[in-house]
Amino acid sequence: MKSRQRTAAALAAAASLLLGGAGTVAASEVQIWRADSQAAFLAGELVDVSVDRLGILRLAQRAEQFATLSEPFLFSFAGANGRFAAGTGNSGKVLEVTAGADAGSVAELFAVEEPEIFAVWVDGDGAVYAGSSPDGKVYRKRPDGEVEVVFDPEAKYIWALLGDGDGGLLVGTGPEGKLHRVDLASGESTLLYDSTDLHIRSLARRADGTLFAGTAGEGLLLEIDAAGSARTLYDAAGPEVLAIVPGDEGAFYATALASEASFVDLSSARRSASSSSSGSGSSGSGGSATEANSQATQVTSQAGAISVGSRAASFKGPRSEVLRIDGSGAVESIWKFDAETVYALSYQQGRLWVATGQEGKLFSYQNEQMVLEKDLDQGQIVGLAEGPAGPVFASTNAAAVYGFVGGGSAGLAERGTVTAKPLDASSVASFGSIRWRGRAGDGVEVALSARSGMSSTPDETWSGWTTASAAREAPLSDLPPGRYLQWRAELRGSGDRTPEVVAVEVSYRQHNRKPEIKGLDVLPAGTILVPTNFNPSNQAYEPAHPNRDRIFTVVGDPAQTQSGSTKTLWKLGYRTLRWEAEDPNKDRLRYRLSFAREAALAAVGEGDSESDSQWLEVADDLKATFLSFDATVLPDGVYRFRVEASDRLDNVAGEALEAEEISAATVVDHSPARLVSAIRDGDRVTAVVEDAWSPLREALISVDAGEWRSVPVEDGLLDSQRETLSIAAPAGASLLLLRLTDASHNVTTIDLSGQLGSGR
Repeated sequence: MKSRQRTAAALAAAASLLLGGAGTVAASEVQIWRADSQAAFLAGELVDVSVDRLGILRLAQRAEQFATLSEPFLFSFAGANGRFAAGTGNSGKVLEVTAGADAGSVAELFAVEEPEIFAVWVDGDGAVYAGSSPDGKVYRKRPDGEVEVVFDPEAKYIWALLGDGDGGLLVGTGPEGKLHRVDLASGESTLLYDSTDLHIRSLARRADGTLFAGTAGEGLLLEIDAAGSARTLYDAAGPEVLAIVPGDEGAFYATALASEASFVDLSSARRSASSSSSGSGSSGSGGSATEANSQATQVTSQAGAISVGSRAASFKGPRSEVLRIDGSGAVESIWKFDAETVYALSYQQGRLWVATGQEGKLFSYQNEQMVLEKDLDQGQIVGLAEGPAGPVFASTNAAAVYGFVGGGSAGLAERGTVTAKPLDASSVASFGSIRWRGRAGDGVEVALSARSGMSSTPDETWSGWTTASAAREAPLSDLPPGRYLQWRAELRGSGDRTPEVVAVEVSYRQHNRKPEIKGLDVLPAGTILVPTNFNPSNQAYEPAHPNRDRIFTVVGDPAQTQSGSTKTLWKLGYRTLRWEAEDPNKDRLRYRLSFAREAALAAVGEGDSESDSQWLEVADDLKATFLSFDATVLPDGVYRFRVEASDRLDNVAGEALEAEEISAATVVDHSPARLVSAIRDGDRVTAVVEDAWSPLREALISVDAGEWRSVPVEDGLLDSQRETLSIAAPAGASLLLLRLTDASHNVTTIDLSGQLGSGR
């Protein structure tokens, strides 16, 4: 399969179309990949197969490669009647390509000092004109072989050449956006139009002499009369109007671009315009245009990087837009390409031909449909010219020239293939069958095959292709399981007959994989979780009723999924378990919570067959990923909690899988601290206090019912289960209260008045 660089947007759109939402289906259910649209089929590779707007695949008109060019880049292409001129880079050569009896003949017409030829034109007498860049000159090679410079406008770029039908040559230049007319007999030149835009990028002429001009910078489509007066017909969203060609019934077609693959680099022009608009002492729009023109950028073709293009990073629209201009000058947008860059247009055989890159596709527009006619290995089709059986088209980056063979259905390819982009099942899957829908018969057929693998790009680790089957549906039971699958459809025609394919479907079922529990947390004692919209006035939460089935009273309804966000509240004696889980197959999960005493687990040992009997249920069939419950039913001690996740709802019996996670050892403590001893020494009492399970967090003293004050700790930090307190207590006090709180929020108040000196 040929290697292609596809934009992220095109890949995302194609994936959505191909997968058909299969990612949300349960693992045990059969899922289907379906390709049934133009975008879905264009995501793969088409060879001698066309696809129209409705997504119908047919055998395409057969095309052959006429010639391979030795130059690496082809930038311009023109001609007719089997004789064509190609402007190239990086050596500034103009080549002649002939088709017909001498198909494949390539000869060098001439070479210039400048490295790029962005414009060529061939007149009716066979003279070839070429515009060089980046030191722009117009060259002519006469039929007698003489090469001469006919115009030197002192411009960097010659973008467009066109005869005016009256012995003159029209020349569009940049970066000062000028349109010149050169009298080819006398050599005299006239400035017809001086644009405020950066480049005159394209030209076309009506029969009455009125001109169309497309600009780069602002992306304007202009109409210019014989006196040089211009009006804007269309202000394109893209900054470049690349090509304008005549159609039928007085109509013209044009294309507007905003593409990284444009030959025009507008990046520094944008920086200059931004600098001009923000700088002090601005002289208005005229000054800004002059500065922008002086900062016009150069087109590079080093190492295959033709340019950084005309698409700003902030531009979010389509890369190409095709326009139709009717006889009155009204303009309408007839097609938009999100990912393709249109390089050339040609109207012939009653339809518009559209050449694109970066993926080397040739489309035709007919009956308000854009139909893919040819898909090349080369990255860009940059030139179109008239041929006897359809357009002759030229590609760059491995430059070559192609032409269609025969006319209409008589020139259909006998065979063509569609190879899909590898399809991702998200996990290992088994494959059921492949089928196609459409029309065949009368000696024509469609043969399907497939292969599978575990890597996203087919390589030597993939299986071989299955035997091609001409049946409407073919089993894939012999295909090895894999995460990825690629299908191939071969269309086989007969004479002027072609099959038509409207959809290809592949069924598969994911192998079930265990759920994944990514963590289980036991929240601090007294913390409960409730929905964010719960807002009682006293910030307390009481369950509606105690649990009637088991010993645990819970917050909320465990049978309901807790959707949306949650918040924490305080509820003495409650504990909350919270976990995170997901299923690789996107199966629905249900959870079971249980507990066990740490001492009991330690007694039987980890992994012992009796260890499972130590686990007792807290709750089952939970949808939510947390549970708040009353822990006062558990005696004081150290416990562990376990969550088990099951995908049983979406898998057949015997194929469901479970995963479990066990919490860290957790202290359940309902008992407050106690007084060990209290001894008075004058106005100071030394008290020893102790908690059986939790460290102490607060110690307060009140003398004669006065305010609570913190009690100093002898070691300076109240953080242990046993602490020695140093209490300031006047000898004459009648009531001395000590209030202790542990980490589990158990609180006790001790009257020290009657216990001083007891030594307890």
